[in-house]
Order: sequence, then C-alpha cells, then structure tokens
Amino acid sequence: MARYTGPKSKISRRYGVPLFGPTKALERKNYPPGMHGPKGARRKLSDYATALAEKQKLRFQYGLMERQFRRYFETALRKRGITGETLLQMLETRLDNVVYRLGFANSRRAARQLVSHGHVLVNNRKVNVSSYNLRAGDLVTVKDRPSSRRLATRNLELTQIHTVPDWLVLDKDQFQGKVVRIPSRDEIAPIVNEQLVVELYSR
Repeated sequence: MARYTGPKSKISRRYGVPLFGPTKALERKNYPPGMHGPKGARRKLSDYATALAEKQKLRFQYGLMERQFRRYFETALRKRGITGETLLQMLETRLDNVVYRLGFANSRRAARQLVSHGHVLVNNRKVNVSSYNLRAGDLVTVKDRPSSRRLATRNLELTQIHTVPDWLVLDKDQFQGKVVRIPSRDEIAPIVNEQLVVELYSR
C-alpha cells in the first residue's frame, strides 16, 4: 500500500501542527518552510486554500494518500448521519490508529508497521491490514510471542504519559485493548475543521 515517505518536519511546519507526532521542529522554527522564512506566514489564504489545508492536515495525520482519503469521504457521504463526523469516526477506528491510541506504538506510522508485520490480533484472529475498521466490542491484542510482546512493552513504556481515550479500554498485563464504543466528535477532538473538508469535496 502506498504511503507518504517525504519530510515530516516540513509538513508539520507548513500547517503549524505536529501531524506525525511530537517534534522539536515547531519549537525551533514556528513558521512555514521556504526561502521567505517567517514572512511566508503572513500571506492571507483564500477560502479554497484554507479548506485544502484542512483536508491535507487530516490526510497527513492519519497517513493516507489522496485516493484512499477520497474513498473514505465517499463512504462517509453515503452513510446516515453528519458526513464530517462520520469521516472522523472512520479514520479514528482504523486498526493502526487504535493500536497507536492504546499505546502499543508511539506513532501511527509505527502502528501501521506493527499491524502489517502480523503482530496484532483482532478478536483473536490475525489482521495485517492497517485500514481495517474496528467496531464497538472488538478486541485488539498483541500476539503472544516474544518479539511482539517486546515491541509492545517498549512502546507502552514510551507512551505511558499519554492518556488512553475513554472509548477504549486498555489491559496492559494482557496486552489487550477493547473498543468500548465508536467515539463522538468531542472525544476525537480533531485538529481540523472537518466541515471545510466536506465543503471542499462537495464543490
């Protein structure tokens, strides 16, 4: 599956938020990259450019390419409910994101690798598809083998300062996490205005 492999710090600086996890780049240079330096941040964006930036931030945050992201939007559009919130819920309940939220990986990229290398079980069955969407009641377990548990233990130690969301329950001793419910928009606390993304694709 295709994935973004370009510079992460530059993308985070462009949008002013740490899209790929904690970074010191924003502390050192809290302005967009480019030859104009801090002056480049003074440009006023059009409504289209603002909406496009929101879409790009959401896409990069979850590590999706454009075609895959558009498929998510089209699926959300067909479902009953508020399209923007449905889109966020679909992205948030991806297996790689849940593995990251539980603390079994310290970034979504690391979580994707953990899943694709077969270290993760869903309802006691191996699932190596990062985009697998979880439902309420699904159980996510790190496979019971030394290499898998070592990886998870190391990452749990690195991520112990992060709080597990209320819509998930973590059992560290069993290396398990459960999806209690599908998260609401408030629980997801998005870093973007998803309504602008909906308006962008609806043009």
